[in-house]
Amino acid sequence: MSDPIDRSGVAPRFWEDKRLEDMSPAEWEALCDGCGKCCLNKLEDEDTGEVALTRVACRLFDDSTCRCARYATRHAYVPECIVLSPSTIADHAYWLPATCAYRLLWEGRRLEPWHPLISGTAESVHRAGVSMRRATVSEAAIDDEDWEDHIIEEPV
Repeated sequence: MSDPIDRSGVAPRFWEDKRLEDMSPAEWEALCDGCGKCCLNKLEDEDTGEVALTRVACRLFDDSTCRCARYATRHAYVPECIVLSPSTIADHAYWLPATCAYRLLWEGRRLEPWHPLISGTAESVHRAGVSMRRATVSEAAIDDEDWEDHIIEEPV
């Protein structure tokens, strides 16, 4: 299967020499590993701030491709969907999955060996067992009060 994220035209290992805020839009988008976890609904403990991932996915999430079905126009359907950028990552890193490239780099850590920019293939994230491919239920099918029944442990 071809990579749905355009990673062409980016310098090899660009993330090792560039700060997040200095990346081009193409480099920023290329960092996405395609796991789909950012599209999962999360539960945050009001007392501890701990965030739990659920397998309850946004109604726009396609779990066969691990992509938003309406990425370019998602805000028309899901106004609360965030735009992750170098200027917003400090506000959002705490709820990103532990394996997320954006979070890893923001925390000063390395990308995982299965990341498509290292492995050379978008399938590596699925083969490594860290994606949500065919592992979600739609938020349209689950009542909000039942999300706790769908908490998952990382990595999935």
